[in-house]
Amino acid sequence: MGNKAKMYLDIMACHPEVTGSCFLGVLKLPNRETVKFVIDCGLFQEKDYDSLNNELPFDCNEIAFVLVTHNHVDHIGRLPLLFKRGYSGKIYCSDKTEILLPLALNDSLKVLSDVYKRKHQPQLYSLKDVESTLKNVEGINFNHKIQIHPNIEVTFIENGHLIGATMILIEINYPGEEPINVLFTGDYNYKNDFIYLPEIPERIKNMKLSIVIESTYGDTSANDVIYGHFSQKVLQSIEERKTIILPVFSLGRSQEILLRLKELQDNDKLDVNVPIYFDGKLAQAYTALYINSKDLIDESKKDFFPKNLTFVNSENRNELLQTTDCKIIVTTSGMGTYGPAQVYIPYFISQKNALILFTGYTAEGTLGADLKNAEEGETVKIGGLICKKFADVSYCNEFSAHAKSEELIELLKKFNNLRGVLINHGQTETKDRFAEKILKEIDINEVGILNREYFFRIGSYGIIKTLSTKFK
Repeated sequence: MGNKAKMYLDIMACHPEVTGSCFLGVLKLPNRETVKFVIDCGLFQEKDYDSLNNELPFDCNEIAFVLVTHNHVDHIGRLPLLFKRGYSGKIYCSDKTEILLPLALNDSLKVLSDVYKRKHQPQLYSLKDVESTLKNVEGINFNHKIQIHPNIEVTFIENGHLIGATMILIEINYPGEEPINVLFTGDYNYKNDFIYLPEIPERIKNMKLSIVIESTYGDTSANDVIYGHFSQKVLQSIEERKTIILPVFSLGRSQEILLRLKELQDNDKLDVNVPIYFDGKLAQAYTALYINSKDLIDESKKDFFPKNLTFVNSENRNELLQTTDCKIIVTTSGMGTYGPAQVYIPYFISQKNALILFTGYTAEGTLGADLKNAEEGETVKIGGLICKKFADVSYCNEFSAHAKSEELIELLKKFNNLRGVLINHGQTETKDRFAEKILKEIDINEVGILNREYFFRIGSYGIIKTLSTKFK
């Protein structure tokens, strides 16, 4: 690492581990101008970091622009807080994320209002803040370079993590100076059932580049994924005439699980006479966008409803609870902590004739994570209820929207002039192990691990140095 540079970018992750994603970038130009910007501003969902939701370690009035990678609440859930604290500029994202954001932010406001009311604490932000946020969103086409500052160009590159999800390329240029190019992968996946993914443009593959890469599953191999576990558990439970509860994330996972159930029916594995129920206002609203919007997914991808599907609301939910027949209930939220899952899980957790199958990541402190450690017959606390656990509670990892370790390595290998790598968005131990893997398999001498404790200074040839912060 060198120590002198006329132009450099300092990058700090304002989040310690997985959720609450938020980057602060501080660009210093040779003319002594300073440009501060933010990438993502999400909600913390781990209980240990809940207090950080009120904390933004920067002055919002000094932020020049905001970039968004994708429409998950742990990446966009605090955008209105920026406006509450004084930000008044643009939020740039993909044009598809622009379509999805209103549903996400309005739902986030509703959930947070309930949470903070129960805590007897002031609301994190208001409807006015959400409205200010949405008025300032500007959707950009994939692979279309935009100039958002005289010295800064930004390109959004589609990736398979979610509809509208992007990698973000920031190109910094100044006369007489070598350019600084930094690619933020965001949450990354190389595939998606609802997207025809193009290859990364050759110009980006060949440029001198530093990369900020996620590491959610940086210590997990694709070989560790148990493919077929979902189908096996569902079909076995159908044979046993059980009620099956499938907690899902509203956007992405909900639609994927409906598609998987349809495929089981189409392959004559799942009896079409088994009723399937779909509950969760936000998940239903996103699904309606999938079907009705001309700009989200291709027409050929819109046939993903299984047969015998019923949409559930608060009016017919209680009636559904009273039925004893074999059935499948697809419901939000994915970690079990919010939404109708808070009705279904307490009701069925004590029934031996039930399967609760979590279909995605469950952060520490959420109901989904808490149920993992409880043995049959043990008591579990769900909201204000104390219940005995007799239901079959299971977890599958085959639907993860995040690339595994070797897939992340393959992404890095696509770039021919890699100058620096910073690791982001993972549990502390996972980031450490992924760093070691990168050093073994990629031709690079050093890897930085992002957290709240350090700024990383980036120049045209990669990492220059680290600087301590006052944040822990």
